[in-house]
Amino acid sequence: MNAHTPIAVTLLLTSTLAAAAPLRWAAQNDILSLDPHAANHGTTTTLTGYAYESLVRYTEKFEIEPALATKWTQVSPTQIRFELRRGVKFHDGQAMTAEDVVYSMARIRHPASKMTVFATGIKDVRKVDDYTVDLLLDSPQPVLLRNLTYVRVLSKEWLVKNKCEKPQELKDKEETFCSRNANGTGRYKVVSWQPDQKLQFTQNAAWWDQPRGNVTELTYLPIKQDATRVAALLSGDVDLLTDLPPQDVAKLKADPRLKIIDGPENRTIFFFMDQGSDELRGSSVKGRNPFKDKRVRQALSLALDREAIKRSMMRGYSVPAGLMVAPGTAGWSADLDTATPVDLARAKALLAEAGYADGFEVPLRCPNDRYVNDEEICQAAVAMWSKIGVRAKLTTQPMSQFTPALQAFDLVFGLYGWGVNTFDAQYTLQDIVHTRTSGADGKGNYFRLSDPVVDGLVQQMRSETDPAKRLGQMQDALKRTRDEVLFIPLHHQVRPWAMKAGVSIPHAANDAPQIRLATVK
Repeated sequence: MNAHTPIAVTLLLTSTLAAAAPLRWAAQNDILSLDPHAANHGTTTTLTGYAYESLVRYTEKFEIEPALATKWTQVSPTQIRFELRRGVKFHDGQAMTAEDVVYSMARIRHPASKMTVFATGIKDVRKVDDYTVDLLLDSPQPVLLRNLTYVRVLSKEWLVKNKCEKPQELKDKEETFCSRNANGTGRYKVVSWQPDQKLQFTQNAAWWDQPRGNVTELTYLPIKQDATRVAALLSGDVDLLTDLPPQDVAKLKADPRLKIIDGPENRTIFFFMDQGSDELRGSSVKGRNPFKDKRVRQALSLALDREAIKRSMMRGYSVPAGLMVAPGTAGWSADLDTATPVDLARAKALLAEAGYADGFEVPLRCPNDRYVNDEEICQAAVAMWSKIGVRAKLTTQPMSQFTPALQAFDLVFGLYGWGVNTFDAQYTLQDIVHTRTSGADGKGNYFRLSDPVVDGLVQQMRSETDPAKRLGQMQDALKRTRDEVLFIPLHHQVRPWAMKAGVSIPHAANDAPQIRLATVK
């Protein structure tokens, strides 16, 4: 169980409701699906989370509080009983019961789901009565409650009626009724979705909770181009802008009609490498894979000038990274998170030792609408690697195209970002570093990584209830990931948000605005 949350909790509702208001929010990339079990993608999980809810949720300070469950009790170390909130209705008017929770828990554990990491350790879910369910665990789960914040509950009847028993499979470009429509219990109902243009919500007047904010209509606008997004805010066509180009912060701060809030994001931007294939597809090297050699991976890291990227592209809105998790994540340590300093001479020597004195050519794939200055960063990295003889052939594309290719294991080298939704390092280590299995372990590992040492540490931390031992296991695994250069961390993002002066919303370290807490004057 989560150390920040007591075993038995009830919720007291207190709020004051301001005058109703619409909110127009722009960011750079769209959702991938309306199916909340289909994609572990930040924009998708954030926006579908306005329509769908979980048994528990985060407060503004990322502590656990009740949501669709009002109370939970530890019957035994491997049996947790949840009492469900009565009177909750789905957007179609159907009452939520234990049947829906049991069915949703089974669905998120389906092999097609990309959210199985959040159901880690759940062996079975049993209905006790219409408003009580038991979660049976394969071992004690220290981060169970934090994981459950992303286990969305759907209507069993609606899923079956619309032939959505299993989650949408994005890599196969599958379309389902539930990937285009939503029926949750949340504060907002989906009105319409026009991919890459507009996603519209309206308030759920029958919501079980009392709104703290006053936003009754939400329009989300994915606008890829930085200049176009900023122009939309300056012209008054947008009220909130979260993907704010660092180079425009000073200009927007000087505008009295606007305000800027910022804070660290628990997302790390990094380069991944296919380290499992015997031959690297698309490379000039035939019959072998340069990325299997640790010295090559070290050379690529040593060639990156992280401070130059922070200074020239990020305008100071980044923290050069040595670890795969950001500050604020359990397991992170300042002593371990030391970024690799640029050293071209050492990088060239390592390539020569590995048998690549003349370098080699390799394809590089990057998104161009997901992370802050992602395309520009990749262009800079290409120039930096060219100084040591590595010729990276860059292709950039929208995240909606990048993600299916990644999930199909079609990418051998690329830029990616990973936020820690649970604020616990196990999430990163288990999902993208652990060897891929048929279950939750390694579900997000599309890089053919396999390190037995990390795997063993992950299996230990999953059920370790001694906080000090578990912290040591996480730090050992993070250090191993760093020292073996299983990834090349670039930086942790720092996120400025811009908004009209009359908009108030708490900054969120997971870059997921809590619209239910927003007010517009």
